[in-house]
Amino acid sequence: MSDLLQRLRGRGWRMTSQRRVVAEVLDGDHVHLTADEVHARAAERLPEISRATVYNALGELVALGEVGEVTTDGRAKRYDPNAHHPHQHLVCSGCGLIRDVHPTGSPLAGLPPEERFGFTVSGVEVTYRGLCPACAQGVPEGTGSERTRSG
Repeated sequence: MSDLLQRLRGRGWRMTSQRRVVAEVLDGDHVHLTADEVHARAAERLPEISRATVYNALGELVALGEVGEVTTDGRAKRYDPNAHHPHQHLVCSGCGLIRDVHPTGSPLAGLPPEERFGFTVSGVEVTYRGLCPACAQGVPEGTGSERTRSG
């Protein structure tokens, strides 16, 4: 059973067949799918699942804090099931591919106390940007989401 499914069961989330399929589609490392991509993959497994059901399930997962929303450069929101594993994102400026990265050290260390202006900092989001190897070589490989499963 996936980490996400285990967390949801532990929280007592009612596991309908539709919700289970949405959670299964989101399972894995480096998965950052749009709602439409989640729907398309879920419909392959459960053809009768509606787009509204997928959107509702994603909204619930975000509200529960089990899935994060990732928005980059005005592109569609993507959903990140690794909400409980501290990480940052590496985003391809060409195709939109998103990879989870785990830099060493605390990202908060780069913000000296005098630059915090009295804030109690509760979180840090860092996004690294660049070109993935395929885009850097000018090789068209489709959208970044198509490549997220394979890396």
